[in-house]
Amino acid sequence: MMNRPDLPPEIARRRTFAIISHPDAGKTTLTEKFLLFGGAIQMAGQVRAKGEARRTRSDFMKMEQDRGISVSASAMSFDFGPYRFNLVDTPGHSDFSEDTYRTLTAVDAAIMVIDGAKGVESQTRKLFEVCRLRDLPILTFCNKMDRESRDTFEIIDEIQENLAIDVAPVSWPIGMGRDFIGAYDLLHDRLEIMDRADRNKVAESIQISGLDDPKLADHVPAELLEKLREELEMARELLPAFDRKSFLEGHMTPIWFGSAINSFGVKELMTGIGEFGPQPQPQNAAERQIAPEEKPVTGFVFKVQANMDPKHRDRVAFVRLASGHFERGMKLLHVRSKKPMAVSNPVLFLAADRELAEEAWAGDIIGIPNHGQLRIGDALTEGEALRFTGIPSFAPELLQTVRAGDPMKAKHLEKALMQFAEEGAAKVFKPMIGSGFIVGVVGALQFEVLASRIELEYGLPVRFESSQFTSARWVSGPKDKVETFANANKGHMAQDHDGDLVYLTRLQWDIDRVGRDHPELKLTATKEMMV
Repeated sequence: MMNRPDLPPEIARRRTFAIISHPDAGKTTLTEKFLLFGGAIQMAGQVRAKGEARRTRSDFMKMEQDRGISVSASAMSFDFGPYRFNLVDTPGHSDFSEDTYRTLTAVDAAIMVIDGAKGVESQTRKLFEVCRLRDLPILTFCNKMDRESRDTFEIIDEIQENLAIDVAPVSWPIGMGRDFIGAYDLLHDRLEIMDRADRNKVAESIQISGLDDPKLADHVPAELLEKLREELEMARELLPAFDRKSFLEGHMTPIWFGSAINSFGVKELMTGIGEFGPQPQPQNAAERQIAPEEKPVTGFVFKVQANMDPKHRDRVAFVRLASGHFERGMKLLHVRSKKPMAVSNPVLFLAADRELAEEAWAGDIIGIPNHGQLRIGDALTEGEALRFTGIPSFAPELLQTVRAGDPMKAKHLEKALMQFAEEGAAKVFKPMIGSGFIVGVVGALQFEVLASRIELEYGLPVRFESSQFTSARWVSGPKDKVETFANANKGHMAQDHDGDLVYLTRLQWDIDRVGRDHPELKLTATKEMMV
């Protein structure tokens, strides 16, 4: 990572990262404050505030706004100081983990948000493991320090034990809950004082020289000051100092303490991403590694969002640029179909607003409106046939059959389902025998989201019913053997929306039996989304 050539300045100032957390740790609020300090929005809306004017800017799906949760990952770009931030918001709800896994393939770093009272929760652990697989550098933000929270050392210990990563405090909280008055910035020897009166105001910084500076006593009550000195002395002996190399290799996470809702600690976190965060990194393709400084433009689709604007049945493919300097109107090769594609109206996202992107650089995320040509995993290049690797597609854990309320509208239902399948929102299987479709998802909440979106976006009331199958596996192997197997098990066979064969079953025993009786066939629970 360290011996790479210097990047062109425009690429070097990019920071592309995701925010991950357990639901309710305060991720959406943190995202809002990022946009606020980046000058992208004028007023941060309370997540569940009343009135359309104060809807959160990063949740645009009706269901997200009704429930106050983020369901689809949205991307936002904005400037902060000399840096260009590309922030990808991910759903925290565990039922949408697949969307989140794919999002993490498109970023260079992640911010992990932890609730000061709850510490490391189950979903955080799962997402952290995905970051670990990709060696993503992780910055930690311990939120909600203005509420009753756990002891600082306890939180740090829990992160170190549960996630097996070194934790280096870069700020230290002073007091907690009602007594929380701010934090001490260890990197710059600064005192940050929280303003409880104005939630959208950045904390006041007081430059001091070390912990013995008499100025400290003017701002921090005596008993809190004594505690701060003691704790910091212990912290300096027991905890490692921040080391950027170790952080970039994914072995260490710097931790900031703050309160996103009070705008406290957010600016320091943003400065940290700018100063220490990784520049755009090389991306892996099956053929070779692609470096961001290469001249030809390359990129891959990591997410497809349908009907972002219900009036125009539009679909936007989110593309992470891996190399080059992209300009509007460029012709790029769509590798899977081997056809050139003129990208005439690419968009950049500012939360719910979009603007035409006249240009973009490696590390940026642009949206390409299209009518179904682009799907997850597709590569776009200036001619080279590349296949980006590592974008997973998981076997669904829940299967249900779906029927349209009106039997005459079966055709419309098929169209809607195909759209969601290409978007990656669900797996859609067409059984070889019988009519109808079987829909597979990773989490139960996704059925509700699908039903509500099919009704809202297509005007089709649908109902999901339990299916006789509980698991799905992709089948691969020599062509003749696969055909013989499929003909012998017609009642269990289906095709996914790419036309690949899938074996559906109720029992793990069936899967083991196929492995035993047909050693030449392979049943897999994931399928790499490659061309």
